[in-house]
Amino acid sequence: METARVLDPQTMEPITGIKSWQTVNQQTGDVVSKYKYLEGHPRNYRFDAKEGVFSINGTEKIGRSLTFQPIAWRIFTDSILNQPAKQWAELFFIDEQKCVATVLFHGYSVDNIFRLIEPLYYDDYSLANVVLTATAERKENTKIQPKGVYYIAQFRYELADTDLTKQRQEFAQENPIFRQDTLTDPARFKTSHLYGFLTIDQQKAIAR
Repeated sequence: METARVLDPQTMEPITGIKSWQTVNQQTGDVVSKYKYLEGHPRNYRFDAKEGVFSINGTEKIGRSLTFQPIAWRIFTDSILNQPAKQWAELFFIDEQKCVATVLFHGYSVDNIFRLIEPLYYDDYSLANVVLTATAERKENTKIQPKGVYYIAQFRYELADTDLTKQRQEFAQENPIFRQDTLTDPARFKTSHLYGFLTIDQQKAIAR
């Protein structure tokens, strides 16, 4: 794995062994991550399918769309967060404050994510290679009276910066990416990428 060239703030000599996602604290000289991540507790972004609004922690509303580049994900079926068993997509990303964050989708929104995965796969890409924009789309259920209104997430994408993608994938490979309060034993995975308790190196060590 390639490393970045970083200078020691005291000697101004190159520090070896610095990874692409690391930097040096200019005050202390310590090697630190460029990204903030309290393991198992990423910043929580939410999609409210009733109002069609994205928020941080359900309180700080940020609008009807969210743009992000996935670094890890899983699509699975489980009963979580006091919800009945259903299909979920849990996507992890780095937000504008350089914090590891996560957002959950379920139902038709998950189907829409799958509609992206297939063409990306055949073009030798994955969700990790693109910047997604999720936008709330209004739907009506006319089978009930009064009619029900709900929102699903529609997705569009553009290819992400190659160097930034490489850096963030290296970060996700070496740091366990998961959300503690959505972990359960019965979860049935449909697909996943760099998700879990163990880093790639730890998984290889166990396999030896």
